[in-house]
Amino acid sequence: MTDTHDEERIKSAVRQAYGGIARRFTGYDAAPPAQAAAPGGCCGSSAPAPRDKGQSDCCGPARGSCCEPQGATSAAASYYSATELDGLPETVTDASLGCGNPIAIAELQPGETVLDLGSGGGIDCFLAARQVAPGGTVIGLDMTPEMIKLARRNAKKMGVTNVDFRFGEMEEIPLPDRSVDVVISNCVINLSPDKDAVFREVLRVLSPGGRMNVSDIVVDGDLPRSIRDNLDAWASCVAGALDEAEYLSKIRAAGFEDVQVLSRSYTGISEAAEWEDVQVLVAGPDGEIAQGEEAQALLTEAGLSPHDLAHKVASVKVRARKPA
Repeated sequence: MTDTHDEERIKSAVRQAYGGIARRFTGYDAAPPAQAAAPGGCCGSSAPAPRDKGQSDCCGPARGSCCEPQGATSAAASYYSATELDGLPETVTDASLGCGNPIAIAELQPGETVLDLGSGGGIDCFLAARQVAPGGTVIGLDMTPEMIKLARRNAKKMGVTNVDFRFGEMEEIPLPDRSVDVVISNCVINLSPDKDAVFREVLRVLSPGGRMNVSDIVVDGDLPRSIRDNLDAWASCVAGALDEAEYLSKIRAAGFEDVQVLSRSYTGISEAAEWEDVQVLVAGPDGEIAQGEEAQALLTEAGLSPHDLAHKVASVKVRARKPA
């Protein structure tokens, strides 16, 4: 856990990064910008889990992953089926910043109340809204005002009435105890500087027997200090990622049971790959995107190589349950 000052610095960096991304999508109703990339970093490739297709990203860019072979498709197309994406506007699909598809493991039922932590542009909320209808409700929680604005605009555009987007932090979820049936999240909890608080809050708001289903980023071992100290990297998901064993331990310590890793995905980068073989995007807190040689230089300076990306950072799907 970090101290209060560092926590606020990290949250500020994340807000700036994601606010910059959201602003690229607000204010237009036609085609999105040529490349609306999300915070870069390094993550996993497709997993054997259902519907986790294509190359993975790290809170991925709208048009290609942050560290993947050239020619990859959009992040949304990598994780969601064509049926799921059908009817969603580009302001939803191209603003998809996740590292998986938590809906695929959530087993949502009509009438349930679902909370999405770090809802972003709303893609998982809108997919969940379809599954919990009739009678169900989805609450999207995000700490970035621009993302809330984008998601609400998307909901209005689509005519979706059973989704409520709210401003707030996942370390202090603005909901009553035992008020939701399912909590989902897509590559967001790793961004929190106080993950213990997040898991305690999730347990609090879940009803007895309620479920948590998340896609997130973990690492194998520890990351270089240069990465941990770099807020640009934190905003891109990598610096905040925990070792998988520690991540699962925090979930159990919060009081969850039946904690399971359903899939684990590493990058599709070969051990012999050089930087010129990999497309890399890195975003800083100001939302500016570095790519090509500039991005490669930043990662090299931080002590990361393509080999490191292939073996150190993974996307996982995790399921856990609150005791009944």
